[in-house]
Amino acid sequence: MCCHPRVLLLVLMLFLARPGLAQLTIEIIGGGANQIPIAIVPFGNELSYPLGISGVVGADLQRSGLFRLVDSTGISPRPTDAPEVRYPDWSTRGAEALLIGQILPLAGGEVEVRFRLLDVIKQTQLAGYSFVVSPKQFRATAHKIADVVYEALTGDRGVFSTKIAYITKAGRRFELQVADADGYNAETVVTSNEPLMSPAWSPEGQQIAYVSFENRKPVVYVQHLATGKRSMVASFRGSNSAPAWSPDGQKLAVTLSKDGGSQLFLMNADGSNIERLLSSGGIDTEAYFSPDGESLVFTSDRGGSPQIYRLSLATRLVERVTFEGSYNTSARYAPDGKSIVFVRREGGRLSIAVQDLASRQVQVLTSGHADEYPSFAPNGKMVLYEADSGGRGILAAVSSDGRVKQRLVAAGSDVRQPAWGPLPKNP
Repeated sequence: MCCHPRVLLLVLMLFLARPGLAQLTIEIIGGGANQIPIAIVPFGNELSYPLGISGVVGADLQRSGLFRLVDSTGISPRPTDAPEVRYPDWSTRGAEALLIGQILPLAGGEVEVRFRLLDVIKQTQLAGYSFVVSPKQFRATAHKIADVVYEALTGDRGVFSTKIAYITKAGRRFELQVADADGYNAETVVTSNEPLMSPAWSPEGQQIAYVSFENRKPVVYVQHLATGKRSMVASFRGSNSAPAWSPDGQKLAVTLSKDGGSQLFLMNADGSNIERLLSSGGIDTEAYFSPDGESLVFTSDRGGSPQIYRLSLATRLVERVTFEGSYNTSARYAPDGKSIVFVRREGGRLSIAVQDLASRQVQVLTSGHADEYPSFAPNGKMVLYEADSGGRGILAAVSSDGRVKQRLVAAGSDVRQPAWGPLPKNP
């Protein structure tokens, strides 16, 4: 494996599927210290189709910052199956892994996509699958292959098949959009001339809770992505904000001011059976469930300045979590429940930081001047967040160790408040 400096590795121009939507650009501006050298051979028969497979897989892996693509040109014949591989050809180029495959036409317009991931050093197969798909499913299939490669070579689940949600603003027009994790296939879920904010994915990835000001005040809605049906679940007097799903998808934690002040409430996902969780003299908001569903982290100024606290749902005991600095907000649990990511203000700058819950050790991950709304990838390896660029919002991402950094820019639009969706149930 090779070490590489923090330089610009890749710029990918991602054209969104919906006409008229802003174009996203992903820039990788920092890579991992040790990158796995992998050669990806163009799949057999790939040129017969407008969109191939191997290029999307390579872009996914390179974007993670953990892989270095080894040039596969000049080797002939190019292998499409394991028996055709001459391992010395690839070891002399420094490849430690090799991805090969082919696309075989079937009746009815479908194709069979076969691939093999090979260990060049041990000359063995690490993974191999086939998918029967239509050419329209090539991009989704490529993401699945990239997920398999990522897991086989790193031991962690890949997140290339996941979705992200975010808010865009162009003029007076606000949109809640959902896109693939690489920015493609963006779809507008909600459009409004009043602000939209705080998208939150349900655990199964089929619904999004969000806040809309279309009624001239903040109201919490739940939208079903497949049907487009939406339900108003919190529209009490005053403010209704900051929805968060329980891990089983049955409950929502919300912040309401219906009783005075901003306090945390728990309700069923349809808005019924509302229950106040705390009674404090401060502002309690931005709740987020632990992965086991037994506690919430939330932001409160009960101690005089905004800090992160943890609430046990069984005992209703509250403990303070953050102690460094005078301003810490917007906490989100890591998928393993061992750490949180949050917004930290220091010297007038808002940065994204991560804290180990056992040791309380804090690591600042970003160095922007207005970095907010962090959201963990479902494998815990990346954090998506909102950054500021010349007075408008862009999306950015940073690895949980701070080494890999990305910027996701949509020309002509503010892009804000991202939320990374869950892993697919059927990877």
